[in-house]
Amino acid sequence: MARAATTTDAFNAIAEPRRRAIIGVLVDGRAHAVGEVVERLRMPQPAVSKHLGVLRKVGIVSVSRHGRRRLYRLNAKELRPVHDWVKTYERFWTHQLDRIKEQAERKMAERSTGETKRSKKKEEGRW
Repeated sequence: MARAATTTDAFNAIAEPRRRAIIGVLVDGRAHAVGEVVERLRMPQPAVSKHLGVLRKVGIVSVSRHGRRRLYRLNAKELRPVHDWVKTYERFWTHQLDRIKEQAERKMAERSTGETKRSKKKEEGRW
């Protein structure tokens, strides 16, 4: 089966870790020149431009021209389908976090009880 083109949707576009890193740079809401992204990520300029082109084709970033510079800005709303899909699985990791919290609280209670017993023994001279 042929692999889907990276420009078909947001899921395919963000499958590439370097594109997710670029989104991370653009997340502050400001417009960024390609050179800023290159500097921040220490990636070659042609690679950054290529990845920005993919993100632009699916609408995740928009570009505007200011003189000779192209400025890229994140269109976070275009990531909504990814968010909605991932959200359906949130209950799995939320459940895990609840279990971890319960275990930590239980251990803290056990430690507290153990320290209280040791303290009583010390006071009674049985230490």
